Amino acid sequence: MNKQALELTVENMMSKPKGILAMDESSPTCGKRFAAINVEDSENNRRRYRELIVTSPDLSNYVSGAILYDETFHQKMSNGEFFRDYLNSIGILPGIKVDTGAKDFSNHPNEKITEGLDGLRERLENYALLGAKFCKWRAVITINEGIPSEACMLANAHALARYASLCQENNLVPIVEPEVLINGEHSIEVCDTVTRATLKCLFEQLDLFNIYYEGSILKPSMVISGDKNKKRADVNTVAEMTINCLKEMCPQTLGGIAFLSGGQTDEESTSHLNKMNKDNSDLPWRVTFSYARAIQQSALNIWVGKDSNIKEAQLMLSGRAKLCSAASVGEL
Repeated sequence: MNKQALELTVENMMSKPKGILAMDESSPTCGKRFAAINVEDSENNRRRYRELIVTSPDLSNYVSGAILYDETFHQKMSNGEFFRDYLNSIGILPGIKVDTGAKDFSNHPNEKITEGLDGLRERLENYALLGAKFCKWRAVITINEGIPSEACMLANAHALARYASLCQENNLVPIVEPEVLINGEHSIEVCDTVTRATLKCLFEQLDLFNIYYEGSILKPSMVISGDKNKKRADVNTVAEMTINCLKEMCPQTLGGIAFLSGGQTDEESTSHLNKMNKDNSDLPWRVTFSYARAIQQSALNIWVGKDSNIKEAQLMLSGRAKLCSAASVGEL
């Protein structure tokens, strides 16, 4: 592990006023998004769409790094240049999603375990050789009657720690993503309790694996009411409870925090982030974004697979990225 190299990557990823663009949807997930706008799910259309994203004007003013899916990481753009090389050329660090997805957790109905540890060391070595600077692994924690179980939290935290250790061994910054899902009728208080338990378990495992926190980034969900709750907490409450949770549960030496948008509307994702940064100037780590749908979805709806819509879609995407950037420094 080269601690200096890891810290330098983190410094670049957390540079103000930028955040991280998540464009690492798996091919099946991308297919679902395309189906919703009546676009054929093909490798070429996925390339066209992701090229639209990375060539949007002024993107590097708002985005410090982009998380890619394996297909995109090895794919060439229409000009013959690899996506990863193009991103580097415009000052955006290329990263890679390395888990293989959340699968049913044995003996635990309605819970998931993220897989992908088999052969990970060799895959990371190859990604590093090809220019990746950071990686991402997502764990999924579901709130429902009787869950999450301790077993689910522990198994996912252990996998995240093993992944993070292998990343740092290859001088790749691990983005550690324990997502507490927004789906459900639960209150913000229940989300707070589950988020705290999840983070406690996670950092216990990261400690066991000697993870270098200065060379790591946490990608958490916000402390927020379930999306089906009829009395959802307001912006001020979400911002306050989220920051309090993170201050009490996260090591101060952590390299940075970059939130997922996790089913929030575009407006919610920026308003919550903006409020957190506007009201908290003394946090031990930078708090920014690592959004996917909150940056991309509006542009995707404009594009609908047509070249004639690319410029308009790109202006929408750049505009969303600019708003997220402003929110990351409390200037929205």
